[in-house]
Amino acid sequence: MSEQPKYRRIVLKLSGEALAGSAGYGIDPTVVDSIARQIKDVLSLGVQTAVVVGGGNIWRGQSGSSKGMDRATADYMGMLATVINALALMDALEKHGVPVRVQTAIEMKEVAEPYIRRRAINHLEKNRVVIFAAGNGNPYFSTDTTAALRAAEIEADVMLKATKEAGVYDADPRTNPEAKKLDEIGYLDVLKENLRVMDATATSLCMDNNIPIVVFNMNQYGNIRKVVLGEPIGTFVRSDHHA
Repeated sequence: MSEQPKYRRIVLKLSGEALAGSAGYGIDPTVVDSIARQIKDVLSLGVQTAVVVGGGNIWRGQSGSSKGMDRATADYMGMLATVINALALMDALEKHGVPVRVQTAIEMKEVAEPYIRRRAINHLEKNRVVIFAAGNGNPYFSTDTTAALRAAEIEADVMLKATKEAGVYDADPRTNPEAKKLDEIGYLDVLKENLRVMDATATSLCMDNNIPIVVFNMNQYGNIRKVVLGEPIGTFVRSDHHA
């Protein structure tokens, strides 16, 4: 019996740090290759896959602005960092024979397509992976917010937030050994209790557009596939009127 995916179209949100591996900065080719193989696996299930990458492994906007750099300039530098990551992931996917397009919110047509919503959907329908880079083209917005925005625009069924943790906890598991992982939680609880899922703008955007979020551990190989097949790993963030 063939495995039936739970979702038809997904947005996978990867942090820049996810590409850095244990080094914490730069790009680890082994890690990027592992992510590419997992994405190929998901694509083979017939799931249309879009990816949003962060840039924190190369440049953090906040760190620049906290040292006196203009916030907008620091954020634009962060957006350019995400393009570097997107090209690295594109290269790894192509090595595995996966058709892929990078679309950037800041136009740089020599290296990637500009972001055009209808073209992105067209690529997805042709089973190409689409990587959205350069954030949403505006400073003051996180790449989590970009992922939520793109998920709404392309009418994705779910946003998958890949992290280093097993899911969302009721307290910080790094400082509180008693912290419990939550299997399911509503958007409003995430906002009210300020749980570290995503920033408030991203969470609100998902809430307004009724896009569920699955927060899961990226470091375990095969987890993306498990989430797509609906296995109960990570934390499922959903609308609050759902009993």
